[in-house]
Amino acid sequence: MNEKIETVREYWDKRYGTEGKIWGDQPSLTANHALSIFQKSDMKRVLVPGSGYGRHTAFFAMAGYDVTGIEISPVAINMAYQYDRLSHFHQASVLEMSAVYGQFDAIYCFNVLHLFLEPKRALFIKRCEDRLAKSGLMFFTVFSEKEADYGKGTAVEPNTFETRPGRPAHYFTEDDLRRHFARYAIKDIGIIEESEDHGGKPHTHFLRYICAGLDS
Repeated sequence: MNEKIETVREYWDKRYGTEGKIWGDQPSLTANHALSIFQKSDMKRVLVPGSGYGRHTAFFAMAGYDVTGIEISPVAINMAYQYDRLSHFHQASVLEMSAVYGQFDAIYCFNVLHLFLEPKRALFIKRCEDRLAKSGLMFFTVFSEKEADYGKGTAVEPNTFETRPGRPAHYFTEDDLRRHFARYAIKDIGIIEESEDHGGKPHTHFLRYICAGLDS
């Protein structure tokens, strides 16, 4: 494992080890929206990259799907096995999905894509495409330029800032998000306002989401 991935793993191990279920038990509002889309098609298998302690894998598993999660943090994986006994989990970087076999009808990814610089954002989307069935759908949520933290820290790319070394956050405009998925058929795109309360700091996110597939 290279040094960069190890650093990311250590960061999340520390956060999950000290903060536990950081985002609580309830799924994101975006997961409910994704489910409403997935239920319109005959989907059985769902992949959740960056599955954390399992709040979204559990949500989709309870809805009747065969769910697989990929998570870089062993601490989070151990939590997930206790929290969600219905899903399957692989401890790995979302940039390296070789341990995951087969194709998936749907992919749901919550707030992971914006954690990478542009070359790795493109790589991550391609890794997801490689795991997607021909008629499948990918649903991603990301930070938008409406976030309170937009512009804070050191600019390392357009609309990408580091508040600490090695921890970039990219803030998507709608045009930027469409550009990242230009080679796919976009089924739905929008923004959802979502409140969170963790670390003793209640705050609101303005999350962009996109649902795209391989077929038009």
